[in-house]
Amino acid sequence: MFDRTPSRTARIARALAVLCLVAAPVARPAPAMAEEAISAELRPGWRRPDGTHVAALELRLAPGWKTYWRAPGDAGIPPVFDWSGSRNARTLSIAWPVPHVFRQSGMRSVGYSDRVVLPLMISPGAPGDVELSAEMQLGVCKDICLPATLRISGTLPGAGARPDPVIAAALASRPFSASEAGVRGVTCRVAQDGHALRLTAEIEMPTLGRDEETVIEARNPEVWVAEPDTRRAGGTLTAETRLEHVDGRPFALDRSGLRITVIADGQAVDIHGCTG
Repeated sequence: MFDRTPSRTARIARALAVLCLVAAPVARPAPAMAEEAISAELRPGWRRPDGTHVAALELRLAPGWKTYWRAPGDAGIPPVFDWSGSRNARTLSIAWPVPHVFRQSGMRSVGYSDRVVLPLMISPGAPGDVELSAEMQLGVCKDICLPATLRISGTLPGAGARPDPVIAAALASRPFSASEAGVRGVTCRVAQDGHALRLTAEIEMPTLGRDEETVIEARNPEVWVAEPDTRRAGGTLTAETRLEHVDGRPFALDRSGLRITVIADGQAVDIHGCTG
């Protein structure tokens, strides 16, 4: 499905980005700096035998700048995509490559630097070409954080195009699934903490690498999830975090809708749901 409307969490994050910008002295207007920091190109891709069109957005960043993954962390800015100007694209999803974890001033962010290719998996509404149009609202950060708005458009051919090796490489760099990584089970314990919830997730899986990090996402975009405290004991990786509704009110947590990503040494594992 298309992500057309920014969640409240995204709006808050972008407001914080603007505050960072206001607080920092700059020598030239912010839009000009953002345009110099990041650029986007559409790779038109190819049509699979099952009818799915595989395309990609290629983002290039100036040296020292970074942009953010779908769950950017407390120090990051969530990306927002508006595909509503597209034609003959019934559904569209992004196949996110493995991100990197950045630490700055004691805070964590999750994202990409230099260059990243974001594969797009598109289901056309009918045979023939897809006219793709996207407006992207992205955060870019170096010494300061800036909001950047990028627009791309192009025609994705319905037939005749060959697979793009650059997109194929990006698809190969996606996180492992739970089964591929040998995850044996995931259990979650939840405790009330005022209007918030305390979550402890225990993941039975082989070690992914040194300094394993976890990112936990709730299905409800209005639920904020703190950076987890992650530790390992033998074959069990434990992640503890706090979840709170952005309005500060009580909420119900759907364990099946939790998404846990384990990141280490340039690899990641994508885990969907846990048991009680």
